[in-house]
Amino acid sequence: MNKHINTVGSNTYQRIKHDIIYGELEPGTKLKLDGLKTRYAASLSTLREMLSRLASEGFVAAEEQRGFFVTPVSREDLIEITNLRVLLECSAVKESIENGDTDWEGNLVAAHHKLHLMEQKMLNGDETEKETWKRYDGEFHLAMIQACNSKNLLDIHATIYDKYLRYQMLVLTYRGQEAIDEHKAMFDAALARDAKLAQELLEKHIRKGVEHTLEEFFPEDA
Repeated sequence: MNKHINTVGSNTYQRIKHDIIYGELEPGTKLKLDGLKTRYAASLSTLREMLSRLASEGFVAAEEQRGFFVTPVSREDLIEITNLRVLLECSAVKESIENGDTDWEGNLVAAHHKLHLMEQKMLNGDETEKETWKRYDGEFHLAMIQACNSKNLLDIHATIYDKYLRYQMLVLTYRGQEAIDEHKAMFDAALARDAKLAQELLEKHIRKGVEHTLEEFFPEDA
């Protein structure tokens, strides 16, 4: 019974988090429990527990007397999240390149291949699988840092990455050949075990992506 409850809670948590990250629940939206109960087929107690968990991770804002809201977005928040992502991911990629074995290389090759095929598809004008593209993009970045030998770092990075992804999904426009070239350069540097170059390319790639998002979503502040 407990296992079933845990599974239901976990599924509800994942579905709400997905809908927040992918913009189905828009920033600032009030999360009314009755509506969520119908949408996610979950009990009120499960919903409160999962929303509290999401609030502790920063995806939901819990306001006393007012209830739960999807965390709003702001230019300042995106910049802070970006700086944290650069800090964590650049540290992790250095450790990963230095520690990675042949399994790590194989996983990285596979992740880049999947991403590259999807990027080529989008470059040819097919943008019907944007969510799959972003999933492959995330899998590639994770493959780069997977061998950093720090579960805590990977866990913290996963939360920061999801917050970063939420902003990208709000605009989700494709940077085209430029992004393809950046991924290929990072991939080559990682396989060549050039940690310093990989760090430089990674930071440049992340910051270019966020500049694009800022221009699209906060043009009046640019």
